[in-house]
Amino acid sequence: MYYLILALQGYCIYHMVKNRTPYYWVFLILFLPVIGCIIYLVTQVYNKRDAEKITSDITNIINPTKKIKDLENKLAFSETYQNRIDLADAFLEIKDYNNAISHYKEALKDTSQNNFYATTQLINAYFRIDDFENIIAYAETIKHQSEFKKSKSQFYYGMALKHLNKIEEAEINLKAIDIRYSFYEERLALAKFLFDIKKETEAKEILNEIYNESRHMTKTNKRLYKSTIIDVEKLIKELN
Repeated sequence: MYYLILALQGYCIYHMVKNRTPYYWVFLILFLPVIGCIIYLVTQVYNKRDAEKITSDITNIINPTKKIKDLENKLAFSETYQNRIDLADAFLEIKDYNNAISHYKEALKDTSQNNFYATTQLINAYFRIDDFENIIAYAETIKHQSEFKKSKSQFYYGMALKHLNKIEEAEINLKAIDIRYSFYEERLALAKFLFDIKKETEAKEILNEIYNESRHMTKTNKRLYKSTIIDVEKLIKELN
């Protein structure tokens, strides 16, 4: 029972941090372990469709390598393309980027597959380790596909171009994700980039747009993008 309570507390705090739930929940979770966790799960997390996922998440918190071991065994038993992608995704999820990259690259050797998803995940993994040259190399293999346009992969591509001082190309790709009511974190990065290249007016417009949009966000999105909104408000105050 003691370990179950610890697991519940761990899951609730993990969920709270991941979803940027107001910090006061931590006191309820820690000081009223059973009742606090139940209240948090019922009001912030739970519905019937989520029950299986919650159980899985708690298991992964207690033993984060279990999912990896299960998927490794599955791949060893049946070396399919999808099994390898699932394993790579699991490594990416636990921030083991080198192993994720290794498996995505192995999956890409199967040219009979539509490798768009694997390539975007590989770009994501390379972005996490600041390998900008490989981001560009792989992004350029899919950048002409329609799904690439206005995607996070295009944002990663733009940021990689920026870091390699390819400013004009970076600006084109970063501006592609300037879409209202979406890409809040990416648009904040775009605004900072525009400040860096002395396009203050455009940068201010983006900051003001994000701020105005934040006034109409759902409670869920306000929690999810809380830190981004705080950064936007801070920058706006500094400019005034």
